[in-house]
Amino acid sequence: MRENKRTIKRKVNYRGIGLHSGETSTITFLPAGENDGIVFVRTDLENKPEIPADIEHVVDISRGTTIGIGTATVATIEHVLAAIKGLNIDNIRIEVTGPEVPVADGSAIIYVELLKQAGIVEQSSIREYFEINEAISFSAPADNVDIVIVPSENLKITFMVDYPHQAVGTQYTWMPSLKVFEEDFASARTFCFLNEILALKAAGLIKGGSLENAMVVADQDTPPEQIKQLQNIFHMDQDITINSNGLINNTPLRYYNEFVRHKVLDLIGDIALLGVPIKGHILAARSGHKTNVELVKKLKKIYMKQQLQIQYQKKRNQNIVFDINAISRILPHRYPFLLVDKVIEFVPGESIVGIKNVTANEHFFQGHFPGHPVMPGVLIVEAMAQTGGIMLLNSIENPEEHLALFAAIDNVRFRKQVVPGDVLRFELKVISMKRGLAKMHGDAFVFDTKVCEGDFMAKIIKR
Repeated sequence: MRENKRTIKRKVNYRGIGLHSGETSTITFLPAGENDGIVFVRTDLENKPEIPADIEHVVDISRGTTIGIGTATVATIEHVLAAIKGLNIDNIRIEVTGPEVPVADGSAIIYVELLKQAGIVEQSSIREYFEINEAISFSAPADNVDIVIVPSENLKITFMVDYPHQAVGTQYTWMPSLKVFEEDFASARTFCFLNEILALKAAGLIKGGSLENAMVVADQDTPPEQIKQLQNIFHMDQDITINSNGLINNTPLRYYNEFVRHKVLDLIGDIALLGVPIKGHILAARSGHKTNVELVKKLKKIYMKQQLQIQYQKKRNQNIVFDINAISRILPHRYPFLLVDKVIEFVPGESIVGIKNVTANEHFFQGHFPGHPVMPGVLIVEAMAQTGGIMLLNSIENPEEHLALFAAIDNVRFRKQVVPGDVLRFELKVISMKRGLAKMHGDAFVFDTKVCEGDFMAKIIKR
């Protein structure tokens, strides 16, 4: 079923304090064009820099999610993004008059209500989805995090947390679709533990934190001096108490498992950085902003690979990224100088694996040691270069309008002869890439035997 993209109908704003900076700022939501995506604008800075809310612009994940371009940043955007995606909004401009969006009450509900107040309208362009076709797994053992995404007709999330503190303990929740986001998840507030507050305060953070915008969890046997510290941090005159549920001052829960529901809220905000909605069931254990962002980076690479397959190939083979027809549309070379038959692995901007089937009918065998056919080493190097060129050209927009020209090839070593019947596998990895200039290392294998290697430098130019 085709769905149209959505934006808001009119401008709305909200003024509040930033959780970490303690600075008061105004956040203004405005309608956007049908393909603009989600863009933050720092209106308080010269030239009003615009920062797309995508994974490429994430600059900090230490406490919340921060995006930036140059020196312009916007911090703690995850609750705002959760509200936007929870309401299935695709395109919106968000003007901010400071370095951090207001924390509001520590949840997304204020932003949900604000966006509904603005009105939501459909646009003419069709919404595209990243459809999960096979299980994708992500693990971060150091953070005790495991995530699996399996195919689903819509976005679903199953989340589990287990904290040693009895006030939280093991909690589980699941979201069957975004339709329940507003009622079941949007009001879940951020939380932290007393020892975290003391550490964050010592680090100069949570300047805008209060018991009105976060749930604070503490042990009942917390030393009196720590409670006094907390009272001073929040500038409270009345005594602080720790309730039997472990929450400061008997803060009532909005949901019986509010802690894990807030984790779902954060995840929805962070996966908005993918730039395209997901059709898949996310099963996550103990994930936070750091691992959410790492997950999105992995998903982005898979999505880009899918898009390139769609762009260049009419028929999709799950074991082939680019077939010979697709390669012919990317590279300017033709027989007898097109030396790559297919690409079987591709991580945009990072690595590529190409295949060349060496047959007795190759034109060069007619004159190159005809009594003892050996593939010329220079052509093995050229085939590696062509494989690298495919990767480089697909790192830019409109690759068919550009050429990848090699400026240097160094440290080439030939280790074994390549003869008819061999299948060459070229593995190239990017060492660095900036300003259209790329450095790569390439290895060529026959089965598991390395037959050639070298370092390549190439420049992308207009045709």
